[in-house]
Amino acid sequence: MHHANHFYGHAHVLARYAGLGEGHPPRINGYVQHGWNIGDGLAPGHPYADRTPSLLWSEQTRRRAWSVGRRNVVVIGAPFVYLLAMRPQDPPESEREGTIWYPFHGWEGQHVRGDHKELIARIRDTEPGPVTVCLYWHEYGMRKVRRLYENAGFRVICHGYRGHWWKDTDPHFLDKQLTELRRHKRVASNRLTSAIFYGIAAGCEPAVYGDPMVLANEDPTFGGTARVRRQWPELHGESVDLPTAVALARAELGTDHRCTPAELRELLGWANRQEGRVDH
Repeated sequence: MHHANHFYGHAHVLARYAGLGEGHPPRINGYVQHGWNIGDGLAPGHPYADRTPSLLWSEQTRRRAWSVGRRNVVVIGAPFVYLLAMRPQDPPESEREGTIWYPFHGWEGQHVRGDHKELIARIRDTEPGPVTVCLYWHEYGMRKVRRLYENAGFRVICHGYRGHWWKDTDPHFLDKQLTELRRHKRVASNRLTSAIFYGIAAGCEPAVYGDPMVLANEDPTFGGTARVRRQWPELHGESVDLPTAVALARAELGTDHRCTPAELRELLGWANRQEGRVDH
């Protein structure tokens, strides 16, 4: 299995939905898109074997992949869509409070440069209720960055470690993210990212504002942040039209392309697996 299939516990979520239970998921026959992006769905710089299926989130991504020459691409919807199907119950709206804010983050190979103090001031001026700041594991591990948000009076959390090269994956990463999203009325970030679409799908009002910051050696191939703002202007701002946001999130997450458990087992190469059986 390509190691990126394990990121954020995606393979674990898909195995649960497919009826294979908890535990180590079987090998997936293909590459699962592991985050929302504006390209062909696959992360630049990762090695991929020719003619291996690309398992993408949305029809829009499939069309982009086809336009750059990728073949054998299949739309299955985002793993988060499968998690929502397994955990359909939302808490009553009266129980939601405040905003969960996701500052744009780096990772092992690329660091983010930006003014966190300026972003904190913008958040304070904008958000009407209590704020939870969710830092990616990379920034959460940076004591200086984490303390800036803690000293601002925000609740600071981390959903867990994404995993890398089949090690230290938190199989409940998305579960913890969904639980937190359903506690809040709003979801916000300084860039349009997976977390914003997840939040919309989980019932939050979205917002995208503030300095988008700079990612070291950011790949400009598909147009970068400038293109994101041009193509999805409806999702940028301190207040966003909710029906429009819901429709866009449904399309970008591929909600209408979610497979049945039997279909998913067939597409992922698990057709001969018995329900309830997992690898250990």
